[in-house]
Amino acid sequence: MSLTTSYATVEDVKAGFRELSEDEETRCEQLLKEAAVLIDAIAADASADAKLVVSCRTVRRALGDGEDAVVPMGATQGSMSAGGYSQSWTISNGASGELYLGRTEKLLLGVGNRIGARSPLEGMVQT
Repeated sequence: MSLTTSYATVEDVKAGFRELSEDEETRCEQLLKEAAVLIDAIAADASADAKLVVSCRTVRRALGDGEDAVVPMGATQGSMSAGGYSQSWTISNGASGELYLGRTEKLLLGVGNRIGARSPLEGMVQT
């Protein structure tokens, strides 16, 4: 399967982020295509600007900071211990290195936490 569409470029991802190795640039291109599929699945009609920003944010999170970070990128909770050599991290939206849309990205795309309900039977009821 070949994914051909993306909403951002490798240069967009690098801008304001960090330089990428050649291997990371190749990975980045593929991740941008995958991000486009995620975006289209939930908000195909979102603005081009929103799609670009969301693509960059999700791919940057998946690439990480390029260092052996003490705290994984995207972690929402963490703890460390010294004597027992223990670490614990919670990443609420996905696994480290995985593409996922966070709350802010969903809001940028015009989807997110919405309160309400709709019944599929509403159109069948006659008053």
